[in-house]
Amino acid sequence: MTQLTDERPAPTVTTSTVRPAPRWPDASFGPTDTKRGWIVTLVVTAIAAISRFVMLNYPTDAGTPVFDEKHYAPQAWQVVTGGGVEDNPGYGLVVHPPLAKQLMAIGEAMFGYDGWGWRFASAVAGTVLVLLVVRITRRLTRSTMIGAIAGLLLIADGLTFVSSRIGMLDIFTALFVTAAFGCLIVDRDDVRLRMARVAVEGRIALTPFGPRHGVRWWRFGAGVCLGLACGTKWSGLYFVAFFGVLCIAFDIAARRAYRVERPWVGALRRDLLPALWALLVVPVLVYLATYGPWFASETGVERHAVGSKIGTGGAFGFIPDALRSLWYYSSGVLEFHEGLTNSAGNHHPWESKPWTWPMGLRPMLYYYADGPDVSGCGGSECVKAVMLIGTPALWWVAVPVLGWALWCTVVRRDWRFAAVLVGYAAALVPWFFSLDRQMYYFYAVAMAPFYVMLVAMALGQVIGKARAGKERRSTGLLAVCLYLGVVIANFAWLYPILTALPISNHLWHQQLWLPSWR
Repeated sequence: MTQLTDERPAPTVTTSTVRPAPRWPDASFGPTDTKRGWIVTLVVTAIAAISRFVMLNYPTDAGTPVFDEKHYAPQAWQVVTGGGVEDNPGYGLVVHPPLAKQLMAIGEAMFGYDGWGWRFASAVAGTVLVLLVVRITRRLTRSTMIGAIAGLLLIADGLTFVSSRIGMLDIFTALFVTAAFGCLIVDRDDVRLRMARVAVEGRIALTPFGPRHGVRWWRFGAGVCLGLACGTKWSGLYFVAFFGVLCIAFDIAARRAYRVERPWVGALRRDLLPALWALLVVPVLVYLATYGPWFASETGVERHAVGSKIGTGGAFGFIPDALRSLWYYSSGVLEFHEGLTNSAGNHHPWESKPWTWPMGLRPMLYYYADGPDVSGCGGSECVKAVMLIGTPALWWVAVPVLGWALWCTVVRRDWRFAAVLVGYAAALVPWFFSLDRQMYYFYAVAMAPFYVMLVAMALGQVIGKARAGKERRSTGLLAVCLYLGVVIANFAWLYPILTALPISNHLWHQQLWLPSWR
């Protein structure tokens, strides 16, 4: 290679026009095919409704609820017949907040005390959950197609499918936390749109802290949804904490993106207190509102604990008696849950721990019947079962999907994967801090919407961006369609043991793929 010397003429420099990068981020959010987006959403939601409502009243235990429906269906019926208040004579207290039972009571008031009645609200919640996942994923990816893929994956997920067809609580928790997440995503876009308007008007630099945003109704909506989640199960508190951090992170990122001089201080000064109001105070108020019938009652469990079980004075005597009674009642519920530990001798044959949930390695048997009274399979030995199983073709790819999501978050700085991972982590990580407690796979229902979003976004990257070559996108689309086909086929294979259709004993054992499924 020839070396340059001082005597060598200087090289000729070719000048070109350098275009500066845009000063502000793109202020356009979401796909523009609004009409097509809603048509696709409603079609996918209709498919979800059909799958959730067909044979909804089957099976029952001789006309009575199955598994833990035996707790919640009678409590919901007490809401119908007892002035909106439920109790639990078997345990002496009600171990979860009232909202899910109140929603189940609507179905029982409409259809009576039967399978349709105590499962109707669950099926509605499972159907609406699919709609939310389609719309949230569509907004995250700016693609109607990827949103539809997410909806189809959720439809074919055995975990949410069974949870949508049984009168238990977790499908409602999943619905409300997903709705809260969706509100925060819309709020993020709305804040950036407001920042873009301020930037165009030249007001960004008027203060080093950036502009105030005024009333943020979507964040308020997130607070309402989180309050409803806590009014269903106390595990909603985990999402309050995780989503609160996510909201502040969104605010800091928005101020940084629009070159606010002091974005961190600006977010703390301008956004922190409103965020605490929307995501802490509002959920508390909504949670208390779910106890409205209990406050109004005279016979609710521990309604008048003040004066009978606890004193009327003391350091907390200034607090209204009704709230002190609710606190006493809740402390009893907490004591009950704290006593459900393995070390205290509480064991269940279908118990599972959180490290098994991401791949659904330890499902749960909700219903089982065999013997001479079971027929309809075309043979002499028939089995009917309902097992809570996450579709393996979907859940068994959790390790690469989560690995890819972490890569996109840490290396690519993709906020979309980061945001969904926050929701996924809120549903999973806190349970690792109480491993001695009894736990079950149905706790993972709240993970499912966020996991499906991660899978759909990863599949969207397999398809490729719009500017990718036609051959590249066609190949990616083919691969994604094949994978969707495998998931749906796997779901169809499991369908008999998700719905208690009669099958032969031989086929029943063929359905149990892993030793941990037995």
